[in-house]
Amino acid sequence: MNFFEKMRMVCRPFRIVLGLVLIAVGFFTGNAWFYLGVLPLIAGLANFCPACIISKKCDLEKKED
Repeated sequence: MNFFEKMRMVCRPFRIVLGLVLIAVGFFTGNAWFYLGVLPLIAGLANFCPACIISKKCDLEKKED
């Protein structure tokens, strides 16, 4: 398993936790900007990583038959 495969395994839970933390901070502080935490939350739940698409290095290699 190479570095980018390991990073992809860590990236999804990190985005979900980050989104939840940002939403919680926005809820408790009343600052509406923290509600942008919805974006990493949705990206984590949908298993969509904008950084992986831009870099094209995080994608798991497709196995050839």
